[in-house]
Amino acid sequence: MPDTLTITDNRTGKTYEIPIQHDTIRAMDLRQIKVNDSDFGMMAYDPGYTNTASCKSSVTYIDGDEGVLEYRGYPIEQLAEKSSFLEVAYLLLNGDLPNPKQLQDWEHDIAIHTVVHENIKRQMESFRYDAHPMGMLISTVAALSTFYPEAKQVHCQENRWLQIQRLIAKVPTISAFTFRHLQGHPYNYPVNGLSYAENFLAMMFKMTESEYRAEPAIVRALDILFILHADHEQNCSASVMRAIGSSDADPYSALAGAAAALYGPLHGGANEAVLQMLSEIGDVKNVRSYVDGCKNGEKRLMGFGHRVYKNYDPRAKIIKRCADEVFEVTGRSRLLDVALELEKIALEDEYFIKRKLYPNVDFYSGLIYQAIGIPVKMFPVLFAIPMAVGWLAQWNEMVTDKEQRIQRPRQIYLGDRTRDFVPMEKRS
Repeated sequence: MPDTLTITDNRTGKTYEIPIQHDTIRAMDLRQIKVNDSDFGMMAYDPGYTNTASCKSSVTYIDGDEGVLEYRGYPIEQLAEKSSFLEVAYLLLNGDLPNPKQLQDWEHDIAIHTVVHENIKRQMESFRYDAHPMGMLISTVAALSTFYPEAKQVHCQENRWLQIQRLIAKVPTISAFTFRHLQGHPYNYPVNGLSYAENFLAMMFKMTESEYRAEPAIVRALDILFILHADHEQNCSASVMRAIGSSDADPYSALAGAAAALYGPLHGGANEAVLQMLSEIGDVKNVRSYVDGCKNGEKRLMGFGHRVYKNYDPRAKIIKRCADEVFEVTGRSRLLDVALELEKIALEDEYFIKRKLYPNVDFYSGLIYQAIGIPVKMFPVLFAIPMAVGWLAQWNEMVTDKEQRIQRPRQIYLGDRTRDFVPMEKRS
């Protein structure tokens, strides 16, 4: 028997056979279901796209019930343990891990594009002294499209690849400039002899020393955090990247839009909320009462639970190990003890177990960034750097997908119809 779904419309008594492929039906196949020929046809209503697939993708696989995250089929645990961020970036964009020569060429191609035009630097210097780093990043990335007008040729593979390299190279530079601007310090230029993560740290933290060298444990932790945040399937910002890109907009404009979506506190601001919660708890002895407050609705448990994961977020386990290594270098944060106790109590409490509230990626990442010396305002920028790779992989896949069209969701109109205009003097 073929894979089909039989639908009987009780309004008309008609029966329809809808094909099933990849455990889905095509929304357009519902259009044939009508009461009469003048009807528009049946639509699916799905606020927030909680159960609607907008694309076919080979980039990232998630099984939320089992706590599985894979990039191009590789478990995130293996990539975090054995790869560098640029190696993972190559994988996400190309579909396979690079061989030694390919990785060497890829690292070189990124390194030669790290510097931004001096006009861009001067534009950034014109922002108010306390401008939010994320606002600066979004504006500056959008401005890059004016420097590379050829980026509009999105259907040229060679041109797309050049813009992808430029963005992956320049986003960390721009991000570091936003940090220096916030600190009131002169901007540091890239040092291409350093690794991707170490170069970013140098651009942020180098002061008067002739040569900056970050602690290896911090460099590795940042590299792992970049790997863990690189892509997460069709989240809000990745979907925005695809939506803007579907109009054939250049990747700089599309990426600025994706970063703007990430700027929202429901997307990129979650680990800031975790730090605020841990600070509010203040001490290990207060954890139990805070948990009780969460259970009776007086408090909110931040950093637990996930829209997709109904199990322990696989990224959270890796970040927890990173935190231990970072705190050996920076010194132990008093908030870490609070976080560990909160996690322990929550994982043993039937209230949270029943609701499948497990620690997510945001629970420990903010503690690491804080220990490194990065202010809370910079947290979403730190997410945008690695996510730029995932956004570009999603965008590149979308541009080459012959089924994709400019995005145009439908609506259910509930407003008035065909009203006569009332002159101003007759309006009550």
